[in-house]
Amino acid sequence: MPRKKTKSLIRDIQPDRMYNSVAIQRLINRVMLNGKKQIAERLVYGGMEKAAKKLKVDNPLEIFEQAFKNIQPHVETRSRRVGGANYQIPFEVKGQRQQHLTTMWFVQACRARKGMSMQDRIALELADAYNGQGSAVKKREDVHKMADANRAFAHFART
Repeated sequence: MPRKKTKSLIRDIQPDRMYNSVAIQRLINRVMLNGKKQIAERLVYGGMEKAAKKLKVDNPLEIFEQAFKNIQPHVETRSRRVGGANYQIPFEVKGQRQQHLTTMWFVQACRARKGMSMQDRIALELADAYNGQGSAVKKREDVHKMADANRAFAHFART
């Protein structure tokens, strides 16, 4: 008897109020603690405004999109057991996982900064990511280096 098909686990997220962007809504949801969405919105929107002022750019959405483009991973490694040995095999990152990793790394980098408000942390991390610096961009570069170093094992992905 054939197995039942599982439902898709990808939720449909509504775009945010101010910029009508699903990516910003994902960030707000990730920043949110204890269901306090209005506070998370205030933090994210305030951080975007501060980053725009700091970089002297009119549109905060432009900064957000460029920053997240600079953080987005293209390849990652996954562990795979082949003949008694574990190999780190590089795989291309696609779609939903790419967005998820980008958001996770960004929020992780923001929370790692200490000694200032969350709004300031978001603003500084956005500005750094926009300029191709910062912890989140460094994380992406580390993941890419790891995948590049293990390129010799890419043939295991096809077996």
